[in-house]
Amino acid sequence: MNKNYYAILMAGGVGSRFWPVSTTDFPKQFHDMLGTGETLIQRTFSRLAKIIPTENIFILTNERYNDLVLEQLPMADQRQVVTEPAMRNTAPCILYAAMKIQKENPNAVMIVAPSDHWIEDEDAFISNLNQCFTACSESDILMTLGIQPTFPNTGYGYIQYNKEDDAIKKVTQFTEKPDYNTAKTFLNAGNYLWNAGIFIWSVESIVDAFASFQKKMTSLFEKGTDLYNTKKEKDFICANYPLAENISIDYAILEKAENVYVLPATFDWNDLGTWGSLYEKLDKTSDNNAVVNARVLSQEATGNMIRTSNDKIVVVDGLEDYIIVDKEDVLLIYPKKKEQDIKEVLKKVKETYGEQYG
Repeated sequence: MNKNYYAILMAGGVGSRFWPVSTTDFPKQFHDMLGTGETLIQRTFSRLAKIIPTENIFILTNERYNDLVLEQLPMADQRQVVTEPAMRNTAPCILYAAMKIQKENPNAVMIVAPSDHWIEDEDAFISNLNQCFTACSESDILMTLGIQPTFPNTGYGYIQYNKEDDAIKKVTQFTEKPDYNTAKTFLNAGNYLWNAGIFIWSVESIVDAFASFQKKMTSLFEKGTDLYNTKKEKDFICANYPLAENISIDYAILEKAENVYVLPATFDWNDLGTWGSLYEKLDKTSDNNAVVNARVLSQEATGNMIRTSNDKIVVVDGLEDYIIVDKEDVLLIYPKKKEQDIKEVLKKVKETYGEQYG
């Protein structure tokens, strides 16, 4: 296994569209969302450990999830849990992690990956990742893995690339979530991919890119260079991290840099962003319902996403395309077509009944 290979697992999100299962205290990456016996972060960690030494996999998360991470990933130690004292989007935390890794190993090549995505064909993923690691070891490039779009999804960002024969393609443009007609033209053009938020680069290339395009942020974090990977690091980060600009890696670096490349992925991918995307991923009953942890009797009920805990019996009659989620003191029965509104529903629940329900 290559000792220069590193990973940063992004595990700080709340996943509010998966409420009531995903909450601020216990977000979706720490749940067994698919009923497989493994939580999403456990599955992601073991997938990356097929190619990256276990001790080189860092988990980037909010301070409040530190103990949860160590509980769910007993093969990791405290050194590998990098906590953010404040929410500042993806750019500051990636720079911070890259500088830590660079100090430990200046020859490191790293992947930045979400901890809560589902990848079916893990061998294809490892093969694609190997390709990217090799390319980034040999050239000063910033890479992303793009997903072949299967329909005009308006919930994802898109990556446009040059139509050329090489497997690794030069990125010409990133587009934030488009409207439906724009997404259709992207699909018809044939040189657009979904942005999965999976990035690969050498620590040298990404730190250099920050020095070019984010001078203020770079100088802020450079002040701690001597302290990284020492006992004094935490105090420095607590004092300085909140001063960093709240900005995504896409806006901060990728949309400005000229050396960005994409590899069209050959694996199936699902970002598991909503109950509907989970429904698509799961096996269905003869009535076309997706069921996790429940025992269901259904009559004239189809297309439903049903999740309870501990083998609860659920009787459903006459419901079509609904989300039915039972969790301790909250029961959600909600139309799948309105799943994007669950964030707003959660807000109303917290305003009406208290913060403890979110």
